[in-house]
Amino acid sequence: MRLTTTLYLLAVLTLWLPSNAIAENMLIEDFKNQPEARWRVITDTVMGGVSTGQVEFIQEDGETHAHMTGRVSTENNGGFVQIRIELSSPPPENAAGLRLIVRGNNQRYFVHLRTEGTVLPWQYYQAGFEVTEAWSEVFLPFTDFVPSGWLLRSVPKPESLKSIGIVAFGRDHEAEVDLREIAYF
Repeated sequence: MRLTTTLYLLAVLTLWLPSNAIAENMLIEDFKNQPEARWRVITDTVMGGVSTGQVEFIQEDGETHAHMTGRVSTENNGGFVQIRIELSSPPPENAAGLRLIVRGNNQRYFVHLRTEGTVLPWQYYQAGFEVTEAWSEVFLPFTDFVPSGWLLRSVPKPESLKSIGIVAFGRDHEAEVDLREIAYF
């Protein structure tokens, strides 16, 4: 009886609350308000590579999204183009991972997380995702992120997150990926 009452109350609350009230608490970025002040492009030129990249913020069908393009080259020990946002606060305690709304050129891209424990520039936690030409929703649990080296914990501590990067990485290719929303789930 108690479980039925609890489920009923949750259903009533869900109907009573605006549909995005819960999601807004978990939203990291929707690109609506001056995203250029929060996002920056980083390429392997910081370590001698020759990759090039840029980001534009585009409005389409009433929605704004980040459009990252570039040429990833593994010459000179390089191989990445990235857009990164520094986080102003840790995720909510109940966050289990990241949710992205993305599209692109039918290739594999990555999310790189930096934490308080990733002190060296080449340290990060990485999880991959595929994009198609249609918008899709991608869920990346924190437990799916792997460390870039053996000096890091096996799984990132969500409460220590400092930044999130969307990355074209590891092979010679033309990068083109759009990001419309990033949130915790």
